[in-house]
Amino acid sequence: MMRTRARGRYSPEHVSFGWIALFSGPALVLYTVLVIVPIFTAFVYGLFTWKGTTPDAFVGFGNYVELFTRYPVNEQLGAALWHNVLFFIGTMAVQNTIGLGLAVLLHRTKRGKRLFQTLYSTPYLLSPLIVGYLWAMLLSPTFGPINEALRAIGLDAFALPWLGQPNTALPVLILINAWQWIGGPLLIFGAALGGIPAELEEAAQLDGASHWRLFWAVRFPLIMPAVGVITVLTFIGCFNIFDLVYALGGSNGGPSGSMDVLGLLYYRLAFDGGTNAIGDSSAMAVLMFILVFGVAIALERLLRRREA
Repeated sequence: MMRTRARGRYSPEHVSFGWIALFSGPALVLYTVLVIVPIFTAFVYGLFTWKGTTPDAFVGFGNYVELFTRYPVNEQLGAALWHNVLFFIGTMAVQNTIGLGLAVLLHRTKRGKRLFQTLYSTPYLLSPLIVGYLWAMLLSPTFGPINEALRAIGLDAFALPWLGQPNTALPVLILINAWQWIGGPLLIFGAALGGIPAELEEAAQLDGASHWRLFWAVRFPLIMPAVGVITVLTFIGCFNIFDLVYALGGSNGGPSGSMDVLGLLYYRLAFDGGTNAIGDSSAMAVLMFILVFGVAIALERLLRRREA
């Protein structure tokens, strides 16, 4: 009897609002101070023109209009958005496909599984700035070991200035980004595959299903929630990227702006935008937030419907 009372006393239905506020309050305060307040502040700042750090005049959505009409920002905005889209598509195709393939290879494997998971996830722990500067040195056309190795084996035609050509800079950026973050999809897909009941796979194999058929008919439909999570996270990461591109191509986005993205455009507006830098950059920040937040919500709902 006492045990039943104790269980009822501490059940979730009997937790008081005070305990909920005590444990969730600090997180809510941090989220408000670090996320909600900066977003609101950026929106307010974007409604004014500025003279340095002093508000000048209320212009409403004038700063937003200028982003789409004032040269050269209007052209840079379109190009940067297109590069973000290409970066997202390339990352989905390379990073998540390879991550899923590695997760399938390591699925049900006991020997060396933890070792390979750790090795593939190690770059995930490094700062993108460090990763960018390291790869910039590795790909250097003058002293980079990658081009030196290509010349040593007679492939001089492939010893190129990879980050110095507009047609190769963005693909190389995608590959470097995939190399760093491939551990995330690997672990998430691995956990999703580990949650599939072994009886389902064994039944499919007894029915004569090949490995390819087993994957598409049994495994892939059951890991769709993980696919949805990774897609949304990949989108958010690709449209918020700044540090890796800055390390590889500088604030102008590499040769002819071939790696220019929205994050770099915001950086230039904030630090090289003239007297109204605060107004223009704040408007740019709000636009980026609306884009990323809106598309992420739409993707999440679309993928959830497909899972159902």
